[in-house]
Amino acid sequence: MTDPVDARLTDLERRVAALEGAGAPVAGGGAGVVRYSGDVHLHGDVRWTIEYDAGSALGLDDEPRLAVLAALGHPARAGIVRALLAGGPSGTAELQEAAGLASTGQLYHHLRSLTHTGLVEQDGRGTYRVAPRVVVPALVLLTAAADVAGQLR
Repeated sequence: MTDPVDARLTDLERRVAALEGAGAPVAGGGAGVVRYSGDVHLHGDVRWTIEYDAGSALGLDDEPRLAVLAALGHPARAGIVRALLAGGPSGTAELQEAAGLASTGQLYHHLRSLTHTGLVEQDGRGTYRVAPRVVVPALVLLTAAADVAGQLR
């Protein structure tokens, strides 16, 4: 269960980003706007909305976003993220089992990739979680991939 303080912090971060425009140009280029949002109640309440100019999105540096896609592109790492989204914060034993890994060394290798990209974070209690600010974007990435693969039709 997500700490109520975390849920409130996430909501405040979302509001500040909306007030600041999230630093994203959303008008003018004529290429259109890409947007996504979510209202998720898995381990607390998380609401997230973002919109970004399509032309500007194409101009973003590829390295950070490709690192996120690569992290999700491995079956064990996708399994870890899905397990954390579905079951909430988990310790290494639960994550090792969810990912079907034979050793904690393998698990830490995959967790390092996920934490480096910001998809997963280690909380103060020694467990791992998907950060509240990442819940909706991670679900969008997984859902969009399923859509591209034809799974949603």
